[in-house]
Amino acid sequence: MFPRKTNGLFTVAALALSLSPAVRADDWGHNRVRHVLLISVDGMHAVDYLNCSKGIPSLDSGDPYCPALAALGRTGVNYTAGSTTKPSDSFPGLMGIMTGGTPRTMGVYYDVSYDRVLAPPAQTTGNGLAAGACTPNVANGTTTEYEEGIDIDQTKLNGGAPGAGLTDGGVASLDSARLIRDPYNSCAPVYPWNFVRDNTIFGVIHGAGGYTAWSDKHPAYSAVSGPGTGTNIDDFYSPEINSTVVALPGLTTPLGMSCATIPDPAQTGSWTDSFLNIQCYDTLKVDAVLDWIGGKTHAGVKARVPEIMGMNFQAVSVGQKLIEKSANKTGGYKDAYGTPTGPLLSEFQFVDAAIGEMVAELKKHNLYDSTLIIITAKHGQSPIDPNRYFPIPGHSGDNGSSPATILANAGYIPYSESPLNPTGIGSTEDDVSLLWLKADSETDAAVNILEEPANVKAAGIGQIYANQTLETLFDKPGLPGYADPRTPDIAIAPNVGVTYTGSASKLAEHGGFSHDDTNVILLISNPSFQPKDVSAAVETIQVAPTVLKALGLDPAQLEHFHKICIP
Repeated sequence: MFPRKTNGLFTVAALALSLSPAVRADDWGHNRVRHVLLISVDGMHAVDYLNCSKGIPSLDSGDPYCPALAALGRTGVNYTAGSTTKPSDSFPGLMGIMTGGTPRTMGVYYDVSYDRVLAPPAQTTGNGLAAGACTPNVANGTTTEYEEGIDIDQTKLNGGAPGAGLTDGGVASLDSARLIRDPYNSCAPVYPWNFVRDNTIFGVIHGAGGYTAWSDKHPAYSAVSGPGTGTNIDDFYSPEINSTVVALPGLTTPLGMSCATIPDPAQTGSWTDSFLNIQCYDTLKVDAVLDWIGGKTHAGVKARVPEIMGMNFQAVSVGQKLIEKSANKTGGYKDAYGTPTGPLLSEFQFVDAAIGEMVAELKKHNLYDSTLIIITAKHGQSPIDPNRYFPIPGHSGDNGSSPATILANAGYIPYSESPLNPTGIGSTEDDVSLLWLKADSETDAAVNILEEPANVKAAGIGQIYANQTLETLFDKPGLPGYADPRTPDIAIAPNVGVTYTGSASKLAEHGGFSHDDTNVILLISNPSFQPKDVSAAVETIQVAPTVLKALGLDPAQLEHFHKICIP
């Protein structure tokens, strides 16, 4: 029995403390919550939920195209002004949900970023972060990578874990030789869970005797375990999303598509290259959640039903930004109102059907009344309006230059971060540009270069954050003792729609600070709740304390560290 620190009665008072003072306890009713089902539908905006749960006149005669989500809304609170982290990359977005912290407290700015103290890996990563020396007891400085490049074999769905089944690698898929190292800890590799400074809901719940389960897109996202030994997640399932596509015998998607053969054999380089293949990939994780609800591990072994369980969906994110030329399909939206194209519509319908299966499974096992369901997103996607998309340098390479390229040409960017490095992992740029300089003292000179009218135009620069303006977002950049070694020296928010890419297969991206990037779905549902739309501004970082409060645990057990010191 999961130990509880309260009488277990959950009302909206708990949620009000964590998410919105606009909601009163007597608006809801109350119920005993024993489980939390937490779902991230990556890319899903607040307006997407409104459209798909209420319907759009031009689609299906205005009927909802997300009936399962619409049903959850009838016993749920929908926060229309929910915001994810800034930057809105998957890594800080995920960790913000799980820690209740911000990039400045977590030390997490992007899955590829920079640390002025840590040292390069002993072996070059699969994505090109070069191996290097680690000098003990001094600040080294290195680009950091927490994505598929630290897998043993990123081409394999199981990440190359020794002896693993076709889809099942998890933590065993991590290659310790490809992890960045800590010069103040005998140059030991920094595992994902110890890269994050703040603890997580999984650590708190596991520490209180709870059973925890999570599924995500990279073995690197075992970071959700939080600081420690990496064992705060009792069942972690992470098929590698950027692996080579393979057939999945016996797997059928919630919409009835068989994955026994590859649905889209023209696109096998990555699961994210196809509107169809991504649904097979996500179904692996859906089935894991169904197993957890049914009292089994993701591998089908009898187990407790987790107190906290969930997964992320990638299908909507792929549907929002993919141009699949081989299938003559273009995703995204038709207009500024968020009307989905056919390919995107199918991804919404897939996710909705999957969530419907989860709800049905909860009801089958008499768990629905005692489960708090939270649907949110790590990030949005920008732009919604297809007419606003402007890639730099663009498909032909002549739309301009990114800020990192401009400063690299001027000699200000470390080689491991430089877009001019032909074998490197590249700079941290999507529809945001995060810039770490060779020396903090060069910030003013670098900003002056970016402020030149020709460069403002070439890079589509909307706003530059540096020095005091940067410190309104993050801690002061620099070496520990007076600053944060992970904070970028400069952050660029480009004009809405600008994305730093030359790819011909995308029409949107995330990572930035814009409304489309950050305004995500945030729906909290339980059968005892009265439906309500809340327009008060809230953040996805408020999910973590809400989860703990719902389970009768003290949200104050979430710890956030602001000061970084070298031993």
